[in-house]
Order: sequence, then C-alpha cells, then structure tokens
Amino acid sequence: HSNCNICCGTLLKMIDINGVNLLFCKYVKSGLIRRSYLSLFEGDRDEYDRRYSSFPDTLKIKMKGMAKDMFYFGYDNYMKYAFPEDELNPIDCQGRGPDVLNPSNININDVLGNYSLTLIDTLDTLLVLGNVSEFHRAVKLVIDTVSFDKDSTVQVFEANIRILGSLISAHILLTDPKHPFGNVGLVDYDNELLHLAHDLAVRLLPAFENTSTGIPYPRVNLKSGVPPDSINETCTAGAGSLLVEFGILSRLIGDSTFEWVARRAVRALWKLRSNETGLLGNVVNIQTGQWVSKQSGLGAGMDSFYEYLLKSYILFGEKEDYRMFQASYESIQNHLRRGRESCNEGEGDPPLYVNVNMFNGQIMNTWIDSLQAFFPGLLVLNGDVEEAICLHAFYYAIWKRFGALPERYNWQLQAPDVLFYPLRPELVESTYLLYQATKNPFYLHVGMDILESLEKNAKVRCGYATLHHVVDKSKEDRMESFFLSETCKYLYLLFDDDNPLHKSENKYIFTTEGHVVPIDKRFREKQWNDLSPCEKVVPDQETSNGPFSNNSNCDRIPEERRYSLPLKSVYMRQIDHMVGLF
Repeated sequence: HSNCNICCGTLLKMIDINGVNLLFCKYVKSGLIRRSYLSLFEGDRDEYDRRYSSFPDTLKIKMKGMAKDMFYFGYDNYMKYAFPEDELNPIDCQGRGPDVLNPSNININDVLGNYSLTLIDTLDTLLVLGNVSEFHRAVKLVIDTVSFDKDSTVQVFEANIRILGSLISAHILLTDPKHPFGNVGLVDYDNELLHLAHDLAVRLLPAFENTSTGIPYPRVNLKSGVPPDSINETCTAGAGSLLVEFGILSRLIGDSTFEWVARRAVRALWKLRSNETGLLGNVVNIQTGQWVSKQSGLGAGMDSFYEYLLKSYILFGEKEDYRMFQASYESIQNHLRRGRESCNEGEGDPPLYVNVNMFNGQIMNTWIDSLQAFFPGLLVLNGDVEEAICLHAFYYAIWKRFGALPERYNWQLQAPDVLFYPLRPELVESTYLLYQATKNPFYLHVGMDILESLEKNAKVRCGYATLHHVVDKSKEDRMESFFLSETCKYLYLLFDDDNPLHKSENKYIFTTEGHVVPIDKRFREKQWNDLSPCEKVVPDQETSNGPFSNNSNCDRIPEERRYSLPLKSVYMRQIDHMVGLF
C-alpha cells in the first residue's frame, strides 16, 4: 500500500495491482465493500440513471444527421476555399500550406507538406458516410493533382499516418468489393493510389538510413532526404508507430523493405526499455540510444507505440508484436496505474494512469494529456472493457466541465495546464468503441454531449476552429485534418447502427488516424477465423518482463449491463467530483 494526495484533496490509500485478482475475488465473495469514503458521493442515486439510461431512436437519427452535417460543413468549405492547399483556416475562409518563411515552425511544417493533406486524409470518411460519388471525385482529384516531388520537410510519423495510411485504405476499399462497402471501384482505376503510397514511402526511407540504432530520424525532405541540420532525437511514438502502414504496403506490393525498417525501429526501441520496470521513455537519441526524456506515460510521444503493437498483431498475426504488447501492458499496469484495484467495486480513487520515471516508476508530474483518452479504446480492443469504462468516465467528466478536453489537465490542481483543444478525436474514438462493446446508451449521450459542445464552441464561419482556451472558448484559425478523418467519422459511426462497417461479415480495424483497414488474409499467415480470440501466447525471455498475465483479455460485459449505467452512480459522482464538477 502507498499513500498519495490525489484528485480529491483527501489523503487516500492507493493499492498497487500486485495480487489484484486475489483482492478483487475477496471483495466480491465476502461482499465487504467499504462505504466510509464513498458515502460522500452517494447523493441521489437515480440522477445518473435518469439522464443516461435510455436514448430514443429518433434522437439517434437526429445525432447521426448532426454528425454528417458537421463533416460536410468542414469538408465542403475546405474544398471551396482551401483545396488544393493542405488545410482550411475556418475563420478567414482561406487555405493554409507549409510555413515557408519560417522553416522552424514545426507545429505547421511537420504536418503540412503541400500535398492536399485534408483531401487525402478524408477519403475513406466519404465512404463511411455513404457518399460514393464524392469519394470517386476525391480519388480522381488526388490522382490528377497530388505529387510528392516537393521541397517539403515533413515529420515521418505524420506523413505516414495521415497520407500513407489514407492512400492505402482508399486503395484497398476501391479494389476489394467484399471490404466493407461493396464494389465501389472506379472503372479506369489502375492502382494509382497504391503507386502514390509507394512513392511517398520511398521518400520517407532516408529517415531510416545513417542511424546507428535503426531508430529513424523524425523528419525528411521529400526531395532531398534527411536535412543536414536534422536533430538526432525522436519520440517513441513517432519512431515506433509506422508498422501498420509500412507493413500493409509491403504486403500489398510484395516488397518487405518497408515492413523491415519499421519493425527494426520497434525492436530497437524495445531493447532500450528499462530492465527494472519494463517501461520505455518518451524521447530517445537515435544515434546513442540514450533516453533524452525519461518520462513514461500513455499520452503524447508514446500513445500510438502501444496501440500499434496490438493492432499490428491483429493485422499481421506476428506473435512477436503480441508478446511485446502484453509485456508493455503488464508494465503499464504495474507502474503507471494508480487507484483502486477494480473499476466498479471497492473503496478508494478510480483508476488513473500517471506519468512516471521509466527507471524507477516514481511520479514525475501531476498532469495527463488529452491524447491519453485513446487508451480506453485500446483497452476495449484488448478485452479489458471494465477498465476502459472507468478511465473513459474520467475523460468524459473533464469534457463535461470544459466542453472540450484541454491539451493537458492537472489532476491534482483540478485545472488545465495547457488550455488549447485542437478538435482531437481520442475521446470520441474511445466512446465509439465502448458503445460497440457494450451497446450501453450512456455512450450515445456522451457522443451527443461532444457533438453539441463542438457545435456551440468550435463552429465558425467556414468550419470548426481549434479552441485556443477551453475556459473562455477563444479560438485559433486552424482546422486540422484529423477533425474530418477521425472526429467526425467516429461521431457518425457512433449513431449509425446500420453502417456497412457494422453489418459486414468481414472484420476491420482503424489505424491511429482512423483509416479503415480490413483484417485480410493477404496480410496474415492465418485467416482471422483460424485464431481463437482468446489465443494465449507464451512469452519468451526476450519480451517478457516478469510473470506473464493474460487476465481479463476475454471478459464480456453481461447482457443486463446494457440496460444500466456502465459505472455505478456512486463512482460517477466520485469522478465528477475529482474534476471539480461539484
């Protein structure tokens, strides 16, 4: 046991998770759930049930239409005022490209490559919304107008997830009539999107050269390769989240080079994890292998590294990826997780994942960032639905307080540390995946709250703008491409029960940028149905960092839970109190 002053301003006991199953069983079997602390939050137990326990079909149809209108208001204005530039400035109704006058402005230049970013990033969203004709028009525009032979220096990670991933996804959807929207192919299509993806990937390859560790440089110039003044530092997510897109490309074109360099980078990072904790740091020197930032967390700089370990296994069936994910997950539970051992039972604080020193597991600060809101969705994918429910409720409570997620939130001070919100999708994504897992109407209410907040706080003359300040709701003139490719897509899917993605016999997965990728026998040695969903993989010495645990991987939510709150009212009130809602 350890003591920590966390969230509620009260000195509380926090239990580490060693022996979690034993403790949990003891509580459940004996019925000894202590009430002393939680009695503070009992209040009106029916309050949350009244608000969240049902969601009429008519309201679901209305919200689906609202999400669709939101997408088209942004997309149509991008096409009208900004295309062929990369992004739309939604306040001034103008296009935005790279900041050529200030090459050091990486906030812009890492993402914008002068290659019609928003159009490319949005391709499969058009299909998700059922607009085949506009999808065809957009594909033809990309084929006719986009070239990567540009003097643009871009971040490898951003070019990969936004551009390469979308081109591959759109190509697969165009060429394979069984996945998942039927035959939407173009008569004269000759694999042009795949050729564009291949061309871009070749231009990204210099990032993997002249690095003594195999970890890639963070940026490349699309014409000339790694810039002479390039730094030797990169973040774990940036270097270790290339495997899904590079792996699919390799398997589509029959050239293992791309998967090989991406996998080499993951292995190199994996070898640098702490021998004591099994954790990785945030920023690493690609030449020396020394950690520049020793912070280990689940948010910026690390998030999609963990996401792609699991998704790569699902897509490719490589057991190495699953072993790394399971060992990482165990280290995360052992060293990052704080709070009571069970989400929906017992005494103490709700689960919270904090930022720690990778070598000793000591807390380094008291903030979390909005990107961490992806983690409940990954927990769902891993089968840990109960844990996902609790963590999601925490981020939703922050959203309820501010009408947005601040980029950083200080859980000790109950206040934002970094105040802007660039229309990120992570909370929406986790909400959608939890609804798919539970079918609980609570998550439809969450989606409606998010939709209405965006309409109220972010809508401007020609689109939706970044919130500069989540408290006073002042705005910045930027609409990032992921708002259309992810935020709007997940909101629409949340309310569209009859979407082809939900009715298809085929399974699919979303990339970290929200692009639809079918789980296809072309990408796997075994077909999906040949693998048990609960298949256990015995860890080897190379990847395991302690006693192997596969707990909860195949937990199912009982049917009756669909008709009650996913989290007991007392715990919802507790979480609301944690973030200062009352």
